[in-house]
Amino acid sequence: MKRSIFRTICSFAVTTALILTTAACSSQPTEPTENGDDTQQEQSVEGEQFKIGILQLMEHDALDNARNGLLDALAEGGYVDGEKIVVDLQNAQGDQSNLKTMSQKFVNDKEDLIVAIATPAAQSVAAETQEIPILATAITDYPEAGLVESNEVPNVNLSGTSDRTPVKEQFALLKQILPDVKKVGIMYNSSEANSEVQARAAIEACGELGLDYQEGTVTNVNDIQQVVQSIVGEVDALYIPTDNTFASAIPLVVSITDVEKIPVICGENGMVKGGGLATVGIDYYKLGQQTGKMAIRILEGEDISKMPVEFPDSTEICINLDTAAKIGVTIPQEIIDSAAFVIENGEISAE
Repeated sequence: MKRSIFRTICSFAVTTALILTTAACSSQPTEPTENGDDTQQEQSVEGEQFKIGILQLMEHDALDNARNGLLDALAEGGYVDGEKIVVDLQNAQGDQSNLKTMSQKFVNDKEDLIVAIATPAAQSVAAETQEIPILATAITDYPEAGLVESNEVPNVNLSGTSDRTPVKEQFALLKQILPDVKKVGIMYNSSEANSEVQARAAIEACGELGLDYQEGTVTNVNDIQQVVQSIVGEVDALYIPTDNTFASAIPLVVSITDVEKIPVICGENGMVKGGGLATVGIDYYKLGQQTGKMAIRILEGEDISKMPVEFPDSTEICINLDTAAKIGVTIPQEIIDSAAFVIENGEISAE
């Protein structure tokens, strides 16, 4: 979106400056004013490509799947990268300074839409622009993260899809698999708003089930080994929510828990595929597809500030029988039969 501003200065005997500002013709897209309330960019003229910046916090199975689902949904809707859209994909590798630099790049490049994958990415972009539409995904609680006024009416230039997982169902699954469990270690990054929300829900679930708990918190991936080693001897099982820091390091976690025969109940399927024991989670690829459909609506003119945050409409059980064998846990057959994904002998079978 560009606004052409032409300034003509005519000099007479007495120096006089006259600035004429003319609006662009109606066939060209316009750019939001610096102090305007309009948070929605207009659709590109025919033949012009939309510019979409995608900022991903880091690489791990869940976030990668959300990104792939987004791009596939855009393509299925006619928005193919290199044709109707041009995508600039940036990965911050979990680094806050990278997030800021990349967010500023997208704003300076005047992207038509910015997609933020994970809470820190969305927070970073939101701090840089109140004008360019920001569509987010893989975020548990938008109001809690300070991103929107409410899920129903964001009232800002940001909306998206939530990856809120059924924490109580995950703990019910834990009790079904391990009926004798007494104490659970709750592991998460205390600097992630996403994770704190889920940790509170996990503590509440422990109270309802009469379980003791012990928190193990980190602030970055370098803390994980020490914190996990310090807690495995004190608990009967670990619970890890959809925490980006732990998700990116799940092989390290299970390298410790497998030796100690400690089961790990996870917040999402990718961590189970990486060696966790089980979860009742959401499909991040489908979440990405849901986000992609929202992106198309924005590109076609819908006001993002009035688009409610959307939630996944289904969950699925994922079981890792290879992990179960390593740690000596028997998964009840009824759980295996109800699972959407079962990992056995290194292979993933889906119902």
